Amino acid sequence: MPLNDKQEQLCSESRWDFSDLKALFLNCTLKRSPETSHTQGLIDLSREIMRRNQIQTESLRPVDFDIPPGVYPDMTEHGWQTDEWVQLSEKVLAADILVIGTPIWLGDKSSICTKIVERLYSLSGKLNEAGQYVYYGRVGGCLVTGNEDGAKHCSMNILYSLQHVGYLIPPQADAAWVGEAGPGPSYLDEGSGGPENEFTNRNTTFMTWNLMHLARMLKDAGGLPAHGNVKTDWEAGCRADFPNPEHR
Repeated sequence: MPLNDKQEQLCSESRWDFSDLKALFLNCTLKRSPETSHTQGLIDLSREIMRRNQIQTESLRPVDFDIPPGVYPDMTEHGWQTDEWVQLSEKVLAADILVIGTPIWLGDKSSICTKIVERLYSLSGKLNEAGQYVYYGRVGGCLVTGNEDGAKHCSMNILYSLQHVGYLIPPQADAAWVGEAGPGPSYLDEGSGGPENEFTNRNTTFMTWNLMHLARMLKDAGGLPAHGNVKTDWEAGCRADFPNPEHR
């Protein structure tokens, strides 16, 4: 998707180096590739801003993969014949930035999106090298499209879920386009006005840059400080509830 003049200017004036960052977009559309996905249209706008700032990006549709429901890292250990989440989760853990995109159905995120949130949760008990939960030091955001109400509801649900498992959420970490209620045009349909919508374009741009800035800050800092949030220390009896060691 082409950028507008303001977005082009923002990209060309970048003073920051994001070239060592990776971003993964999970488009939770119900449509298999290569069928047109309106959610992908909005994802492409954010992805292009990152790409022009030398961030390595990838966009995948979980519906293209054989991913069973469940809350375990590998569901083949729980009766399923195959589980391609095992391979997909490697890409999730390799990314500094995760953006979840979803259409709106019946006022809520898609069934595929719900399944992906559950599978993200399945890894939340794993630890990183610092002894923190494995998603610490990564940032998350979301993009929502539809022609019915529910964008903010979907965003609240997705962003809460991401922070609950350990992702950091920057300001204005979501953007959406919602067209005319009912059987009106969808985001990429001719005459919808979606790709030209100033509000959606602005919020998508803000979200993208805020994700990039927070990911840059975390990378430079070596992640979130491992004080007071290390699971192994807690289990060993080390408490960081008070600044004075005499109070422990």
